Amino acid sequence: MQNNGNILIVDDVLENIQVAMNILREDRYSFSFAQNGEAALSLIEKNRFDLILLDIMMPGIDGYEVCQKIKSQQSFADLPIIFLTAKADVDSMARGFEVGGVDYITKPFHSVELLARVKTHVNLYKAKQILKANNLTLQTKMEVEHERMLSELEENQKAMIFVLTELVESVSDETGKHIRRVAEYSRLLAHYHEAISEEDAEIIYHASPMHDIGKMSIPNEVLHKKGALTQEEFEVMKTHTTKAHEYLKIVDRKYMKAADIIAYQHHEKWDGSGYPRGLKGEEIHLFGRIVALADVFDALTHKRVYKDAWSVDDAVNYIKEHKGTQFDPYIVEIFEEHIDEFISISQI
Repeated sequence: MQNNGNILIVDDVLENIQVAMNILREDRYSFSFAQNGEAALSLIEKNRFDLILLDIMMPGIDGYEVCQKIKSQQSFADLPIIFLTAKADVDSMARGFEVGGVDYITKPFHSVELLARVKTHVNLYKAKQILKANNLTLQTKMEVEHERMLSELEENQKAMIFVLTELVESVSDETGKHIRRVAEYSRLLAHYHEAISEEDAEIIYHASPMHDIGKMSIPNEVLHKKGALTQEEFEVMKTHTTKAHEYLKIVDRKYMKAADIIAYQHHEKWDGSGYPRGLKGEEIHLFGRIVALADVFDALTHKRVYKDAWSVDDAVNYIKEHKGTQFDPYIVEIFEEHIDEFISISQI
């Protein structure tokens, strides 16, 4: 037989409980009962009910206090409570609604009234529960969909960075190998930096290959010149930072924003003598400070069209000598502590 709902009847008079149960059996409800407030609260903690019929005047704690205690718990906030009362005065009814009751029924019971009001509130409660469950399901689906879309956007950003990196490589194979090593150095520095999370370390790893993307705008005769650049040519070369910023600043996504910061600031120096803006110390974004060291170490230890490769020892000494002038002192300390790992990467 179908159970249309679980009802708790609370009344200190056993005959009242029996009368209510006899009437409500017609609509196939199941019942529990209590003859005082303490027993009712105990049952509510251990069982699931669809409605409570609650007498007001009882020994110990009265129905108003029982209702307040029930409604103070978030899990029972929607549970319908109908007050049973021999008093139908306005003040009693108002107090019942104030403490959280949804309706009241006067004693002695009229069967039609009792059946109708109980059915209405049980159905409303069940409808609310279904709606709440559906809303939670919808919310969960929306959250999953949101996460999926964010993940896809992030993967698209990574794919875009990869494509742009390939374009940089097409300009210079030497640069292509360089940007891969810089990504590894940068992730290593970020991993050991106490202020950087692993998530940000991964962002730096994926964004740092874009540090020289602006060089695509530099004329070949400057980019591939053998020998030292003139002052005028160097000024042209310096624009690869600002050109990159022009390209990347319009994209408000985390990987591309990180790429913008890195491309724009990786030639700034700790003492303020770098370019393009002459930023100093912590004015330089941490991502930029990390890639600045990674970029210089790799450039020194590998042959370029304008210079021969330095020895690892000479490159390490250069980094140490420029601690606190060109490079962030703390990042240099990380570099020194893990130099063997950097040397391994340099051989890729």
